[in-house]
Amino acid sequence: MAGPLAGKRALVTGASSGIGKAIAVDLARRGADLVISARRADRLNALAATLTAEHGVKVDVVPLDLADPTAPAALFAATVGQGTQIDILINNAGFGVYEPFEDVAWETHAQVIQLNLVALTHLCHLFVPHMRAAGTPCHIMNVASIAAFQPTPFYTVYGPTKSFVRDFTEALDYELRDTNVRAICVCPGGTHTEFADVAGIKLQKHHEAAMMSAEQCAAIGVEAMLRGRRLVVTGFINKLACWLLRFVPRRAMPLLAHKTLGDPVKQLPAG
Repeated sequence: MAGPLAGKRALVTGASSGIGKAIAVDLARRGADLVISARRADRLNALAATLTAEHGVKVDVVPLDLADPTAPAALFAATVGQGTQIDILINNAGFGVYEPFEDVAWETHAQVIQLNLVALTHLCHLFVPHMRAAGTPCHIMNVASIAAFQPTPFYTVYGPTKSFVRDFTEALDYELRDTNVRAICVCPGGTHTEFADVAGIKLQKHHEAAMMSAEQCAAIGVEAMLRGRRLVVTGFINKLACWLLRFVPRRAMPLLAHKTLGDPVKQLPAG
């Protein structure tokens, strides 16, 4: 039996692991064909083979590093440029480092900004006209973070990129409100992925109550996207925490964020 997204094709960035991989699996389970992209071609090829075998969907692989400024245009050329209709764009690729601002090489900060902010915005700029021209219901999901809701020390660059994603997506969805395209910002909290290890965060015991699996996070995001939501925070505890922030004085937010996440656990060479 065909799934509810049969006949649709989704492009998922950052699909080789974590939330991106889980979103790709969720969409395939719903019947969508896929284009999956990330840096690690071996993981993408393995995922494509699994999704085709288990769900009977068509999966194309486009290995790219979206930290390269030329990559968004290359991804558009590899899909729409080859006559492939994209109905769902999932901008999930991103990374961050949880370290003192001055201890992180500038090249790393620049990559965070390019990947989390510039590439995402560029892809939306490329795909929105394509989706509008299709005339059929289309969706954009931009994955941010609950870091979008407050200034977070040691996430000095990562957090603001996610704040941009949140504001940008809400504004874009409003602009598109009378069209066939909807945009949603998904803000995960603690999720069991490789992200914390890569970022340099040592998870504390009090984090466990708010942690969820990548599969749970993906399901929440996809369901909210298909319902036409504009913004969703994944998980009740994360929703409550973000809501309570409105009662916290702005001056106290960095201290609260530091106490919540703790100190960095690794040092990077200074740039």
